[in-house]
Amino acid sequence: MSSSVSPLAPKTVPDMPVIAGIRLATAEAGIRYKNRIDVLLAVMDKGTAVAGVFTKSKCPSAPVEWCRAKLKGGKARALVVNSGNANAFTGKTGRASTALTAKIAAKAVGCSEGEIFLASTGVIGEPLDATKFDGVLGRLAEAAEPGDYLTAAKAIMTTDTFPKVATATVKLGKAKVTINGMAKGAGMIAPDMATMLSFIFTDAPIAPAALQALLKSGVEDTFNAVTIDGDTSTSDTLLAFATGAAAAHGAPKISRASDPRLKAFVRAFNQVLANLSEQVARDGEGARKLVEITVEGAKTKASARRIAMSIANSPLVKTAIAGEDANWGRVVMAVGKAGEPADRDKLSISFNGIRVAKSGARDPDYDEAQVSEAMKAPEIAIKVSLGLGKGRDRVMTCDLTKEYVAINGDYRS
Repeated sequence: MSSSVSPLAPKTVPDMPVIAGIRLATAEAGIRYKNRIDVLLAVMDKGTAVAGVFTKSKCPSAPVEWCRAKLKGGKARALVVNSGNANAFTGKTGRASTALTAKIAAKAVGCSEGEIFLASTGVIGEPLDATKFDGVLGRLAEAAEPGDYLTAAKAIMTTDTFPKVATATVKLGKAKVTINGMAKGAGMIAPDMATMLSFIFTDAPIAPAALQALLKSGVEDTFNAVTIDGDTSTSDTLLAFATGAAAAHGAPKISRASDPRLKAFVRAFNQVLANLSEQVARDGEGARKLVEITVEGAKTKASARRIAMSIANSPLVKTAIAGEDANWGRVVMAVGKAGEPADRDKLSISFNGIRVAKSGARDPDYDEAQVSEAMKAPEIAIKVSLGLGKGRDRVMTCDLTKEYVAINGDYRS
C-alpha cells in the first residue's frame, strides 16, 4: 500500500448507502504486515444470490478454484477476503488453507461451507497460514454492521494508493434498489474476465442465473477493457451478491436477465462496473496519466478491441505518454503488430483531439508546439481511425513510469 495517493485518484469519494442484508467488518490478522487491516468479512442474509467471473489463467489461485466450485450452489452467506498473500501456486497447502478458512468462517456465521466465498491478493507462491483467521472471523461476525464500504475497500488493498468504491441507486418496479461496489488492483492488470478483486452488492431480488448473465455481459466493456501492464493475475475474481431485500418494498423478483423490467438496473449495474474499472486504471502502479484509447473503422468490434489492447499494452507507447511525447510512430507500430486487418495508407491518429497523422502520413497541419502542450494534460485520449469498417471499441490504461519499475522491483521484500 503506497503512502502517496495517485494524482489521478478521484477528487471525491461517494457516500456509500447501507444495503439491507449486507454487514461488513475488517480486522488485522497479520497475514503479511503488522498494524494494518488485511482481512474483510462480509456477512449476507440467508437466500442471497451469488454470481462470479474469474481469471482464465491456467495457474489460478486456490480461492479462485474454491469459488468456481461453490458458485454452482448459487447462494452465499459470507465473503472472506485477505490481502498480503494471494494463496496462489501453493499446491495442496493452498487448498487446505481455503478449506480451513471456509470452515472457520462457516462456524462464525452459522452456515454451510458451501455458502462461503473466498478471495486472496498479494504475493504469489507463499503459503497462507489460515490459522490466523481462527478467532478473528468469529469476532468479525459478531461485530459486522451495515455500511463502511470504504474501510472494507481499504482492507483488500495491496499496492493500491486509494480505496476504490462506487454506488448507484435505481428504481426496480416500485422499489428503490442500491448497487454498491468495491475493487482493488493497481498492477498485474490485464483482465481476462475481471480484475484482481472486485465485489458488487445489491438488494435487488435477482436469481443467481440472471445475476450471472448480467455480470458476464457487464465485464466485457468495463473490467475486460482495462489494462495496466498486460499481465493477467492468477487471482482475478469478481463476485456479485444480491440479497433480494428490496422485494419487501415492491421490487419484482427477477429470474431472467432479459426481463425488460431490468433495463434501468442493468445500466446502473454497468455504470458501477465502469466506474470501478476506471479507478483501477487511475491507480496503475506509478501512473501519472490516465489513457483512453479508441479504435474506430475496424472490420469488427473484436478486431478494434485487439488493436486497442495492442496499443494500450505497448511499453513504448506508454513510456512516450509518460514523457509527454505524442509519438504516433509507436502507435502505428502497435496497430501493425496486432495481427488484425489494417491499411497503413488509411490510418489516422489523434492525441487529445489533435490529429497528428492522416492517411498514412503526418498530418499536413501538424503543430509540434500545440501537441506538446496537449500531452501535458493528466488525461490523454488516443484515437485511431482505420477506415476499414464499422468496428469500434475503447479501452483504458495508464502511462508507464520509473515508479512502476521501483514498485515491482522489490515487491516481495
